[in-house]
This record gives sequence, C-alpha cells and structure tokens, in this order.
Amino acid sequence: MRLRVPPAVARALAGPAIRALATTWRITTVHEERWRPLFEARRPHVFLLWHEALLPLLWHHRRQAIAIVVSEARDGQYLADFAASLGYRAVRGSSTRGAARALLGAVRELRSGYAVAFTPDGPLGPRRALKPGVVAAAQRGGGIVVPLHAEAGRAWRLNSWDRFMIPKPGARVRVVYGRPFEVAAGDAGLARGVADAEERLREIAGSDR
Repeated sequence: MRLRVPPAVARALAGPAIRALATTWRITTVHEERWRPLFEARRPHVFLLWHEALLPLLWHHRRQAIAIVVSEARDGQYLADFAASLGYRAVRGSSTRGAARALLGAVRELRSGYAVAFTPDGPLGPRRALKPGVVAAAQRGGGIVVPLHAEAGRAWRLNSWDRFMIPKPGARVRVVYGRPFEVAAGDAGLARGVADAEERLREIAGSDR
C-alpha cells in the first residue's frame, strides 16, 4: 500500500475516517480465554498476526499498553501515527529496514513486562510468509506467543501484496485467538518455535496464499 501524501495530511484525514468506520463494526471473539489470563496477569506476550488483518485488530486491542513493530518506511509512519492515536507504542524497524533495532526494541519491551505485536509477513511480503524475527524476539524476551487473526463478513480488499482488509460499515468482525506457546532456548528451540508459529497461525487463519 503506497501512499503519496505527507504523514500530517494522512493523519488528519484518514485517522478520523477510520475511527468513524471502526465504531460501526460488530466484533465477536473466539477463544479469548487463551489470551485473557495473560493480559490480566500482566505477563509479557507477543501477538502474532498477518499484515492483512492488522486494521481491525489494532482497533480491538487499542489502549492496552501494547507496542507494535512498524516499518521505518513512509508507510510505517502512517501506521505509527494511527497506532499512537489508539494508545500503542511504536518499535521502529522491519525485516527489510532496521531489523536489528526492531528486534532489540521488542525484546526490551517484553523484558519490561509489556506485550508486543508483530506482523511477520510485513512490510512487503510475501503474503503469509513468516519471518523468524518475531519468534527470536519472543525467545530472547521471554514472551509467550499468542497467534491472532481477524475475519470480516463484508470487507474491502486492497490491491496490495497482502490483500489488506478493511471491514465495511456495520460488518461483523470475528477475532480469533490461537493456541499460545513459549519458545525454548537455543537453535532447536527457535526452529521449533517457528514451526509452531506457522502451524498455529494456519489453524486460525487457514493457508490461503
């Protein structure tokens, strides 16, 4: 998704429009009991979600002291601005730009007791192809990984690499929590964690590529 307007203009126009749209969504949750105890106990955890489902999930989990990893590119600035307006903190960097800084920032947030949200196929895809940085961050920061997905009964899909989803006014949005898991130490633990992440995201989001 490539926008060609200054961030200040995008923030002034898009932010209020998205907020107005989001207030009309009818959100239900599935298996929220898999995540709720972690939130209530303030245990550090990592939300793992595909980039296409980001918008409704940002809205649903707003104002919960979550840090979100966003790209250092201009598009990432739009996301950081909108996420900040919903109460998120930004960790800048991605697999293509500033990866090491993003990993360190995410680990620091987890060790401080916060939750961190990753889109492991962002910022440029391929769609639903998991990059291992999110699992490495969970391993180093001691965070429990919580797969997360959203579906909408009626939605627009952008003509972008991720087929970014924007639920339509009044749409029913279904937020699904996957089976949480921890990442064991060492190379073998990391490899197992990547396999678990792929499997458990597939359980809640399917394998549509």
